[in-house]
Amino acid sequence: MQTNQRLEFLGDAVLQLVLTKELYEKFPNFGEGPLTKARAKMVNRRTLADHARSIGLGNYLIVSRGEEIHGGRERPSALADTYEALLGAIFLDSGFERAREFILAQFREGFGTLEVIPTLENPKGELQELLQSKSSQAPQYHVVAATGPDHDRVFECTVHHDGVELARGRGKSKKSAESEAALAALMTLRAKKSANA
Repeated sequence: MQTNQRLEFLGDAVLQLVLTKELYEKFPNFGEGPLTKARAKMVNRRTLADHARSIGLGNYLIVSRGEEIHGGRERPSALADTYEALLGAIFLDSGFERAREFILAQFREGFGTLEVIPTLENPKGELQELLQSKSSQAPQYHVVAATGPDHDRVFECTVHHDGVELARGRGKSKKSAESEAALAALMTLRAKKSANA
C-alpha cells in the first residue's frame, strides 16, 4: 500500500530548514536555546494541522469508510502528516525556493511576520533574572497610555530599571503590554551585549 510517509519525512526536513534559516537570520541576538524553542513552538502537530485546515487539505485525504464516519479527515495527526507530505511534494516538484515561499507565506500569517521571536514563555521573569544578575533592583512597569473603546483597549507600558526606561510595549491587556515591553528590553540588552562582546 502506498503511503505518504516518505514525503512526510522530506517535507518535515524542508520545513525545519526553512524556519531554522528564517529564525537564524531574523534574530541574530538569540542563541541556540531560544531559537530551538521558537521553532518547536511553530512546528508542532496542532499548528501543522491548523495550516492543513486553512488550505482545506482534509478534503483530499483518501480515508477508509470507518475513518470517514469517525472524522478521520479532521484528525490533527492525519492533517499534520499530510501537510508535511505536501511540503515534500512541493519541494520535489518545484524546488527549494518555491517550497520556502509557500512555507513563509503560511507561517508569516500566524506569527506576525516573525518580527518578534515567539519563544519566551515568561519575558518578565527572564528580564528580571537578567537584571538581577547585575543589580538587586527589580524592573518597574508603568502604564503610560490606554487608547481605544472599552471593548477594544490598547495599553502601552514602559519598563524601567534604576530609573532608566529600557523599552516600551503595547498589548490588549496591561499584562500583555508589560510582556511586550519586557521582550523588547531583553532584545535591546542582548543586542548591546553582543555588540560589546
